[in-house]
Amino acid sequence: MRIAECATIIVATCTFLTPAEPQERIAVTVFENVRIFDGKSQTLSVPSNVVIRGNIIERIVTAPIPTDRRVDARVIQGGGRVLMPGLSDMHWHAMMVRPTPAQMLSSDLGYTTLLASAEATATLMRGFTTVRDMGGPTFSLKRAIDEGLVPGPRIYPSGAVITVTGGHGDFRELWELPQSQGGTSRVEQLGGSIIADDPDEVRKRVREQLMQGASQVKLTAGGGVASPFSPLDVTTFSEADLRAAVETATDWGTYVATHAYTPSAIRRSIAAGVKVIEHGHLMDEPTARHIAEKKIWLSTQPFVDLGGAAMLPPAQQAQMRQVVAGTDTVYGFVKKFGIKTAFGTDILFSKPLAEHQGQGIVDLTRWFTPAEALTMATSTNGELLALSGARNPYPGRIGVVEEGALADLLLVDGNPLEDIRLIEDPANRLVVIMKDGIIYKDTNPK
Repeated sequence: MRIAECATIIVATCTFLTPAEPQERIAVTVFENVRIFDGKSQTLSVPSNVVIRGNIIERIVTAPIPTDRRVDARVIQGGGRVLMPGLSDMHWHAMMVRPTPAQMLSSDLGYTTLLASAEATATLMRGFTTVRDMGGPTFSLKRAIDEGLVPGPRIYPSGAVITVTGGHGDFRELWELPQSQGGTSRVEQLGGSIIADDPDEVRKRVREQLMQGASQVKLTAGGGVASPFSPLDVTTFSEADLRAAVETATDWGTYVATHAYTPSAIRRSIAAGVKVIEHGHLMDEPTARHIAEKKIWLSTQPFVDLGGAAMLPPAQQAQMRQVVAGTDTVYGFVKKFGIKTAFGTDILFSKPLAEHQGQGIVDLTRWFTPAEALTMATSTNGELLALSGARNPYPGRIGVVEEGALADLLLVDGNPLEDIRLIEDPANRLVVIMKDGIIYKDTNPK
């Protein structure tokens, strides 16, 4: 958008900002007359005014903003609408959301990256200003977004998923066996996953991801749904393998997360020093209690149907049904033992499913209040992101509307604490989308 048009916004009125067409960052933006969901509270604030300077929330006040503070500011009249933090998804695969498995394996990285960039823009337009990418070659996409070439969310990348021969993420066909010395599969060439079968190999693979800019590292400690030769019940990496990954990540100032559904995979991960368990749907009660006692994070997903697994072969669909059957149990354990739990979706292989990313937050209300669900998808997720420590690509507080926090904000038409389904209708209900102090959507009447 041209500078003259931005000036028009500040001084008087303007046509609506086309979604995903970012304005240049204005030095000061003011949201007037908004009720705030701060990412933590069970209720909204009284009518308030919020001052953004650059990409930081500078002031939150109930008193009118002095005229001299408004002269050079972009002023957005909230009209009593709800201002809340941008949403975040802690289990996303930016490169694997839209293509089918066949498309992903038959396309070059250039095409899949262009496809992922279109999806990244759509993700931001759904109000998800941050994603934690849990496997895939997203480093170039992240760079393009950060440089302003492509509108999209903040990305916390893991790089390639590290797995073992025959583990979840080993997508080789049987005719590709045995692996020749130095040979790599198509998925490894694309950077989706990579195989390591002993502690030294694990260290090397972890370092390769960190070298490229990973903010955390992911290993598969057990079987999974999407992999054709990895039953859910298997436990893959040895404790020594996992410990090698943890030691290496710790040396780099960050942490390891493991894909783990079963008690065995979860307990072995914890014994090795892993800080975050992904999924966990098949855990038993003693394991849930162990997670809580050890203060381990659980990054799980409200799986309520087959989702993207509907396009997989029958055997893998059956595995997904096992996972879905465990969803109610795992959230019951979360509530019973007070497990620190993040929200994510793990949507794969489906543009139509991705378009309903916010439905995952709505689904959380089967177990939690709307305020609890939104807290999980904002401030709680922000706490998990901070575990990246020295490797955090976006230092600052994410997921809260507080003075000093990063300005990732949504202006919502309606009260999501009363009607959580507003989050599932971003095209009509998200009036303003701001990320890093830059407005990417503004349909607020002027």
